[in-house]
Amino acid sequence: MDYKNITIAGSGVLGSQIAYQTAFHGFNVSVFDINDEALQAGKNRIQNLMKRYQKDLSASEEQVNTAFNNINFFSDLSLAVSNADLVIEAIPEVVQIKLDFYHYLGRVAPEKTIFATNSSTFLPSQFAQATERPEKFLALHFANEIWKNNTAEIMKHSATDMNVFNEMIKFAKAIGMVALPLYKEQPGYILNSLLSPFLREAQYLVVNGIADPETVDKTWMIATGSPSGPFAILDVIGMNTPYNLTLAAAEAGDIEAAKVAKWLKTEFIDKGKLGIATGEGFYKYPKPNFLEPDFLKN
Repeated sequence: MDYKNITIAGSGVLGSQIAYQTAFHGFNVSVFDINDEALQAGKNRIQNLMKRYQKDLSASEEQVNTAFNNINFFSDLSLAVSNADLVIEAIPEVVQIKLDFYHYLGRVAPEKTIFATNSSTFLPSQFAQATERPEKFLALHFANEIWKNNTAEIMKHSATDMNVFNEMIKFAKAIGMVALPLYKEQPGYILNSLLSPFLREAQYLVVNGIADPETVDKTWMIATGSPSGPFAILDVIGMNTPYNLTLAAAEAGDIEAAKVAKWLKTEFIDKGKLGIATGEGFYKYPKPNFLEPDFLKN
């Protein structure tokens, strides 16, 4: 595998994690985002990750600093990809934004560059033609907190070159992931095929006034032994991705999704309660109620 220079497009929750995980494993990383403000927010996320790697992985100060120094930041996409072997796209889950991005990326990236989307729910075939190199395009999806939840789902579409597919499996392993190949397109891959309905039904329970978020989480945690419930998981994901997904479903005519989208926007996004990243979502951080010793008791 010849990949050395990796560009991450998007420095949000997952983009920043992908960038730091890749740099931590010795690759040269370029991070692209739309402006300096977004890049600074991404840089702050990455600096916070350094502490998590020391705590969760027992990484040394030298290791986390070396990884950070392997990262450069750009607001000019053509500069960010000028020598890229691989571009991993982790931009908002909005079809038109992704299409516009790939139209431009296909023009400015070197011919050698492989493109991978980290899209949570969209299929790579939706964007393959926009890349102008469909044979060098596929999906590479990570779970949140990827240094611990180290899954990488690699999904090809019908035109993906099998050599590219196999190289991506090797790359995923090289950055410490458990590589999970998918040979056919599947909306939501494996993880989100299971997770999305779970989170959706939890939100319906609350938005329809059946139970509050803590009760839903408590039910799931006690009944299954899980360390967290759906609303704690949503806080890790952040509110923007669930909002974009439910808004898309609402625009396609889903009445229940429309209620959830309105609720997420007015009660959380508009109030700056985006989850762990902002210190508050369904819970307040760093000491959320679901981690309290008495949370699962009467």
